[in-house]
Amino acid sequence: MDCLLLLQQILVVLFTVVFFWKLIKYMWSFTKIEKEPVRVLVTGAAGQIGYAIVPMIARGAMLGPDQPVILHMLDIEPALEALKGVKMELIDAAFPLLKGVVATTDVVEACKDVNIAVMIGGFPRKEGMERKDVMSKNVSIYKAQASALEEHAASDCKVLVVANPANTNALILKEFAPSIPEKNITCLTRLDHNRALGQISERLNVHVGDVKNVIIWGNHSSTQYPDVNHATVTTGSGEKPVKELVADDRWLQTEFITTVQQRGAAIIKARKLSSALSAASSACDHIRDWVLGTPKGTWVSMGVYSDGSYGIQPGLIYSFPVACAKGEWSIVQGLKIDEFSRAKMDATAEELIEEKSLAHSCLN
Repeated sequence: MDCLLLLQQILVVLFTVVFFWKLIKYMWSFTKIEKEPVRVLVTGAAGQIGYAIVPMIARGAMLGPDQPVILHMLDIEPALEALKGVKMELIDAAFPLLKGVVATTDVVEACKDVNIAVMIGGFPRKEGMERKDVMSKNVSIYKAQASALEEHAASDCKVLVVANPANTNALILKEFAPSIPEKNITCLTRLDHNRALGQISERLNVHVGDVKNVIIWGNHSSTQYPDVNHATVTTGSGEKPVKELVADDRWLQTEFITTVQQRGAAIIKARKLSSALSAASSACDHIRDWVLGTPKGTWVSMGVYSDGSYGIQPGLIYSFPVACAKGEWSIVQGLKIDEFSRAKMDATAEELIEEKSLAHSCLN
């Protein structure tokens, strides 16, 4: 009898707990306020990278699983029908976070009130074209788009330039959108950063998530310097330096560097098309870490406006190691730079100085 009474009391307690838990959840559902949608511009949206990135943004890969978005997609007039098709697919995918889609060839309409701009559209180098010809085309494109962002984007708009030459395109955009803070204009070197992580992961046969703090210094070009001097791997016995685990400086200073530098060309050779999926994914990584922050003790690579850190000429858009918090990036300071690294960092800076001069000659 006593056992039966005890059982009844236990059931009453359990029922009460479950009842109140469901009641709290029900009441909480009414107190949750959905975030305001963030407007994200993607230029070149009908292209390969654009087609890959827009569903990632709509699914929450860029800004998180609880952040609604409105996509603004821009492309050139000959791509308008393809752009309409991308919009149809976004509608058909029924993404819960996607609160609206703007698909247009009008740069003013595309830039209206955008909070984040991912600049993928650009003029690719074609066979027989001189470097200055390509630069001239892109200077014209980025001058026009910068002016539209300057006049019509949100005042705190964050800009990521993906189209090559990414560093110099970002610099041109900065010059023609002076009201956008210089800290809000960046270029993509996260793709190179992720490639470096992948190569170390493959070499050591460890999960890529256990590798951190590689650095891409400089230009998003074949002169970039992938640096593992400060990189670590999380192992069963704690964090270990990559250099110690690889134990092959010759590989790290030759094959590793050239593999990362030339990975884009290798992908073109393999699939007859340039990197799209990995570029889109790394662009999402770049914005996500910038907006939501990097984990403590971890840095990533971003092409940002140089303030003279590490002896790099101020006024260049140069890839540095950065940590992010509260929507702001800051260059990681105090890292030891050896003689080999210094030479590589200076060489890629020289290329950026030449590109800057070439871009200015195109403007004139």
